[in-house]
Amino acid sequence: MDAVTSARVDAWLWAVRQFKTRSLATAACRAGHVRVNGERVKAAQPVRIGDEVRVRANGFDRIMVVQRIIVKRVGAEVAAAAMIDKTPPPPPREAVAAVPVRDRGAGRPTKRERRDLEELRGH
Repeated sequence: MDAVTSARVDAWLWAVRQFKTRSLATAACRAGHVRVNGERVKAAQPVRIGDEVRVRANGFDRIMVVQRIIVKRVGAEVAAAAMIDKTPPPPPREAVAAVPVRDRGAGRPTKRERRDLEELRGH
């Protein structure tokens, strides 16, 4: 059995490959994008088996439950075994609002086009 009962949340997120570097994990904690059991945490907050960790990335929350405490970066299979991923599937493309795209080379929108765009967006 593992002798380690807890680890820093930034080190654990880096070890289970949620962030490419530990400093990125620390920055995410500092920015408030990481929650443990619903509470915003600092990078040094200990994480234990059974804790729910939420990471905000690209506008969506990744929800993970800690299965194993690891502090060294490991292979993808071992990292996947160290957590239970409870992240809901992303919404279908039809549910996501389409962003209007201008033709290449069309230049800046005119005042009328800009007002139409703002009206579409509800501003």
